[in-house]
Amino acid sequence: MVLAGGAWAQAPRLARGEPIPPADLERLVDGAVADAMAVEHVAGVSVAVVQGGRTVLLKGYGVSGLGPGRTVDPSRTLFRIGSISKTFTWIALMREVERGRVRLDAPVNDYLPVELRIPNQGFERPIRIVDLMSHASGFEDIKLGHLFIDRPARIPPAARYLADHRPDRVREPGELASYSNYGAALAGHIVARLNGLDYESLVERDVLRPLGMARTTFREPRPPRAGLPAPMPQALADNLATGFFWGSSGFKPFGVEYVGQTAAAGAASSTAADMARYMRMQLAGGALEGMRIYGPRTAQAFRTPILAVPEGVNGWAHGYMVRPLPGGLRGYGHGGSLQTFFSNMVLAPDLDLGVFVTTNTSTGRGVVERLPGLIVQAFYAPSPAVLRKPTPIADGDRYAGTYFATRRAYSGPEKFVDLLTKADEVSVAPQGYLVTNIGSQVQAWVADGAPGRFRAADGGQALNFVLGRDGRAVSFLGARGTFTLERAGPALDPRLFQAAAALALAAALATWIGFFTRRGRGGEPTPWQRRADLLSLGTASFWLTAFVAFGLWFAHVDDPTIVYRWPGPAVLTAAWAAFAAALGSLAMAMVAPLTLWGAGGWSLGRKGRHALAALVFVLFSGLVALRGGLTPWAA
Repeated sequence: MVLAGGAWAQAPRLARGEPIPPADLERLVDGAVADAMAVEHVAGVSVAVVQGGRTVLLKGYGVSGLGPGRTVDPSRTLFRIGSISKTFTWIALMREVERGRVRLDAPVNDYLPVELRIPNQGFERPIRIVDLMSHASGFEDIKLGHLFIDRPARIPPAARYLADHRPDRVREPGELASYSNYGAALAGHIVARLNGLDYESLVERDVLRPLGMARTTFREPRPPRAGLPAPMPQALADNLATGFFWGSSGFKPFGVEYVGQTAAAGAASSTAADMARYMRMQLAGGALEGMRIYGPRTAQAFRTPILAVPEGVNGWAHGYMVRPLPGGLRGYGHGGSLQTFFSNMVLAPDLDLGVFVTTNTSTGRGVVERLPGLIVQAFYAPSPAVLRKPTPIADGDRYAGTYFATRRAYSGPEKFVDLLTKADEVSVAPQGYLVTNIGSQVQAWVADGAPGRFRAADGGQALNFVLGRDGRAVSFLGARGTFTLERAGPALDPRLFQAAAALALAAALATWIGFFTRRGRGGEPTPWQRRADLLSLGTASFWLTAFVAFGLWFAHVDDPTIVYRWPGPAVLTAAWAAFAAALGSLAMAMVAPLTLWGAGGWSLGRKGRHALAALVFVLFSGLVALRGGLTPWAA
């Protein structure tokens, strides 16, 4: 090593055509995984690395569950791999394209029964098959209460789920990527229907059995039930890893999450050994040990982005994420997560390298995200990662502010909680870095040439803002390409909402306090003032009920089981109370002028306080309505 430019620099250890020495690779992975398990509290990890057509590392770490002998075995222990499942779906779909039974540019509705066809909802263009693969269908993202299920008795058949939980269209298809589990589930249903099979059986027949992936399944561990595909075989269920939550009391086992209703989007469970075979097939262009799963054109499609996006941003290579790797290399693959399982699969064709890593703990995201890049960095990048020095950002306030992801609900109480809990922030640090805080993940960026372009301070990811006519940022596309973040307008500014909520709560409390402190004092109110008094008390009561009920729900927002109980009694109570309070607020405003006239009655101060409370309540009602909080029937 030599000191260069104030940072340690190292020549590439290996040329791109040289394989990684297995012993060196194992030492690197052992150290990285051990550090993550100790510092980030990860119970179990399983890793597979393939290169040159063979498996060069296959190793398990930690425990797969409670009880003796429950250590991670990379050849036998199944982990839930979440959305990596979607790559199997895209392979199954492209096989139908190769057969001529599906056209990528054809409308999705051409392949759906009447009850599942997507209405246009006022949009000009139909959603095409290719739009599903680029996550650019234009769907909103709804999930609470139905995407993850905690009891097998609640699992609906796939077709019924797709009919009952179809998201609204919120933009023209093909415009931008906004990750859609529904879109992938729809693609899986199309392929299964074309073959007259359930999706689980189809993927077994066409992919898993031909590849010898005997310990991979899209079936879930549950009792058999009429109308659903057969469950996971007991021999596999016995080796399924337990998911853990890490907290103040240590590792806490978590029950099975059922996603079989959207199996094509996220139900797969697999071993590291099976995933090694899967990666070898993909790196070989669709063939393994004489068995061809897909042809050269499909192999090329899985390396060809669909959407036109700036360099360094994922454009979805026909369902595969395009990821920058150290040394200017490009990776392809997919991540996957449930609440206690995190997985990552990255393929680097230029190195003939594939890395799969999976964990069974709620804290496992970090290691699965880091490990593939760390391996490439250690053996093939020209130098260790260096923190880029920032340059002054001109007019930093044009970027700073609150943003909301397009991957969210656009109506109803789910929209309300999404906007309340998922506001992301962009700021400018004193050192000159642009700082994003997206989903509690903080990252620093440096200006990269043209206005609106930024590069990650510690990597190859890019950030690209869309600027309005006034030069202020309107939105930006993250490097992952899974959603766009749109700047919050004044009406959706969280600070405005918080201030209005505080005023409304104060007005509601003051209304009741005033009722008790005024009793027996003042002149005789007029008939309209009596009515207004009762109306204001009722309205204040409804607002207080809404605040208390929603507060009870929000107090448990970090409880992982809350997603199963949506909307639940607290949210429904809050939404209906807010709806009634909004009606009462409007009535207060209409009655307020009638309280000004008449002999005797209220003092001038009391008239003013009533009018002010009505104004506060009406304004708060409007902000709640904009956020979807006044439509309890849509929960």
